[in-house]
Amino acid sequence: MLYIAWFVFVFTILQLLIALVNLIFRSKLPEGNLEERPLVSILIPARDEEKNIGNILSDILHQDYHEIEVIVFNDQSSDRTAEIVKEYALLDRKISLINSDRLPEDWLGKNWACYSLSQKAKGEYLLFLDADVRISNEIILNVISYAKHFNFTMVSIFPKQIIRTFGEKITIPNMNYILLSLLPLILVRKSGMSSLAAANGQFMFFNTRIYNSLEPHNKMKTYKVEDIEIARFFKKKKHRIACLVGDNTIQCRMYNGFNEAVNGFSKNVCAFFGNSIILSVLFWLITTFGFVLITMELSLVFLIIYLVTFFLIRIIVSVISEQKVTDNLLFLIPIQISCGLFIYKAFINNNIKSYQWKGRDIK
Repeated sequence: MLYIAWFVFVFTILQLLIALVNLIFRSKLPEGNLEERPLVSILIPARDEEKNIGNILSDILHQDYHEIEVIVFNDQSSDRTAEIVKEYALLDRKISLINSDRLPEDWLGKNWACYSLSQKAKGEYLLFLDADVRISNEIILNVISYAKHFNFTMVSIFPKQIIRTFGEKITIPNMNYILLSLLPLILVRKSGMSSLAAANGQFMFFNTRIYNSLEPHNKMKTYKVEDIEIARFFKKKKHRIACLVGDNTIQCRMYNGFNEAVNGFSKNVCAFFGNSIILSVLFWLITTFGFVLITMELSLVFLIIYLVTFFLIRIIVSVISEQKVTDNLLFLIPIQISCGLFIYKAFINNNIKSYQWKGRDIK
């Protein structure tokens, strides 16, 4: 037990160091400056997004960057998604709609949508956006300039999360906590190791030539967490990628309420741990009950250091993520419980080989 206690202590110190690295070296999109303005294809997969699709289309049209085409893939929506897109298409010829009439048996819905969109795109760059994302300022210009300057063939951004309900307050912070306390994002950019990769499918920007040569959504057509797999795939192919944490220029209300968040995160939580349920459970046990072992096996001095470190990690991650520090500390216990629930549900889904999202069974 003593050795386990020491392991917990050292692991927590390591988490703090990683969080500090992410704080010190956090990178935001700099202001862009381009002499030439290449065509960008903005590609939006949408399934039952009538509440969101108008917002993102409006945001895109209010960008200062006008060398764009916008293609929306209506993935057999049962609501007014298609009608809203058609209304916007009448206002601006840059917007077009693709209606899906099928989902091939060996594809997952979003992957098929993204691949289908890429086949219609004409731009020098591809920007995949989820329908629930909100963008402002000159983010399109900035991401092109950033990718060209540093020779990145893929740039992904974790949007700043819009958190409203209590259910969201005790679930959403888990994503940034896991990411920013386990992975130094600077190494996504600097290291060639494919294991040091991260991406968020809500915002993924590609060089079209490289994308078409690799066809990542085709290669990952059966993966539930295709974004991280694509990032690893690009690094394996020796391409430079970047993953950033967003600010007010890109925001997203990822899930509406507790149940939706639990269902959504259970799909991808294990991807942060190499798709290992065992590592996911160990992480949760260490971060939830580590203080018990420290109390039993180590001196009071180490317990104090551990507790200070533990809370500092939460504070630093909250600052990087631009989330309310007070909320993330006040609701720390229910946040930890919800993380355990994600992993438990992921375990159940893995055993029954089934998962449901937006009315579809994903096996």
